[in-house]
Amino acid sequence: MTDFANLPLIPAAPEGFKSGFIGIIGRPNVGKSTLMNLMVGQKIAITSPVAQTTRNRLQGILTTPEAQLIFIDTPGIHKPHHQLGKVLVQNAKIAIESVDVLLFVVDSSVEAGGGDRYIAALLKDVSVPVILGLNKSDVQAQDKVEAIDRSYRELIGDRPWELVKFSALTGEGVEPLKHNLSDRLEPGPYYYPPDFVTDRPERFVMGELIREQILLLTREEVPHSVAISIERVQEDQKITRVFATIHVERSSQKGIIIGKGGQMLKRIGSAAREQIQKLISGQIYLELFVKVQPKWRQSRLHLAELGYQIEE
Repeated sequence: MTDFANLPLIPAAPEGFKSGFIGIIGRPNVGKSTLMNLMVGQKIAITSPVAQTTRNRLQGILTTPEAQLIFIDTPGIHKPHHQLGKVLVQNAKIAIESVDVLLFVVDSSVEAGGGDRYIAALLKDVSVPVILGLNKSDVQAQDKVEAIDRSYRELIGDRPWELVKFSALTGEGVEPLKHNLSDRLEPGPYYYPPDFVTDRPERFVMGELIREQILLLTREEVPHSVAISIERVQEDQKITRVFATIHVERSSQKGIIIGKGGQMLKRIGSAAREQIQKLISGQIYLELFVKVQPKWRQSRLHLAELGYQIEE
């Protein structure tokens, strides 16, 4: 995990080394975050059955002997319904224009839909290589494989895009995908030390792991009205104490998260602590608070205070 207070020196890249930025784009809930976690070999992006899990552009870093691949995991592109949604879609569109390779991920358990065609239209004038990644190939119904694959070939049309099938869940086809992406990069330096897996500080990832457990345990009851702020981290030789606030928009949501007798909050805290423990050595103490902050998703000021990148 990134420690910006003690950044190690970045070595000189060997001759023939490649590097670059790879934008992972697609509709919500097609497996982009699951794929990036698998690529870098560590959980840095949260995953959930609920669509629109990813909010900030998150960079995952994979360094091999031949290349450094910096993945930009973008929010799912969708029709926005509030200020937060507008920020997410705007950030995803900016990512399209600022990378060296685009990996357009789709859910290949179903045929191409309107959302996929909308994104394909956004990419019609891009100048960088595009790979159309057919994720979830492991759950394609055998009697529908031909029709599904044909729908995505039709989506490509006469564009010079390559079509690659894989499963981010099982890992099948992911190694060839890594090599394919690496081959498309230009010679370049190390942008980050070789042992880095993300550019995000530990506090950010802690907050995301807490938010993931809220999404998993409350599901549709408290969908995306939740934000996390890490208020304080105290470290000593044996224990790291983390104090975090869960921000919601309504008192009813606060009640759901706390639960009867505080049981839901305890479950969230226990599950999040287990995930944080995988990132940090030593014992973890996690204390959670819940605060009602009405309409925070509608306010650019509140979004900025809660750590959301607002890019113009």
